[in-house]
Amino acid sequence: MRQLALFPLNLVVFPGEKLNLHIFEPRYRQLVQDCVQEGITFGIPPYINGSVSTLGTEMKLLHIEKTYASGETDIRTKAVGVFRVREFFHELPGKLYAGATVEPLPDDTAADLVMYQQTRQLIRQLYDILGLQRLLLELPENFRAYDVAHHLGMSTEQEYQLLESATELERQQLVLTHLETVLPVLQETERLKERVRLNGHFKNLTPPAF
Repeated sequence: MRQLALFPLNLVVFPGEKLNLHIFEPRYRQLVQDCVQEGITFGIPPYINGSVSTLGTEMKLLHIEKTYASGETDIRTKAVGVFRVREFFHELPGKLYAGATVEPLPDDTAADLVMYQQTRQLIRQLYDILGLQRLLLELPENFRAYDVAHHLGMSTEQEYQLLESATELERQQLVLTHLETVLPVLQETERLKERVRLNGHFKNLTPPAF
């Protein structure tokens, strides 16, 4: 276990994800300065339902994109791993920002090939319905659940459940279940839109033979 600076936010960050942030609060301006001067990393535990979550993602500062006269900055970061909070501190000694004693969690990457193919097919259907073919072009050849989770319409709570999952197999199942739930709803919505479009048009119908 080790000590880690914390930057709680109302979002879930997945390992491997790149995140751009605008830093304006004094405590996080100090955190960025410490990242630059001391080479430290920091954690983003999701702030959900009025409290800091016990799981979070460790972030590495890649570089400062822009510095403003006010002292605010735009920074680029990348998520490097998941941790569990063991003891939370509202302020680290001598610092303005929060921190915690954390335990790094292992990253299981073994995927189920059948579920992977099923997920790819359902994602294709989802993006076709939503008119998001551009996202299909950006879909990695061998994607992980983490790679697509932000583009499936999941809630923050669902994304956090994904972060809590210990194995890629569990994450695949969550993504697959979500897609199998939302797709029928979207497909029915599309059928309803088509019926609305046809209403009032002249119809060339074949009467039933009886």
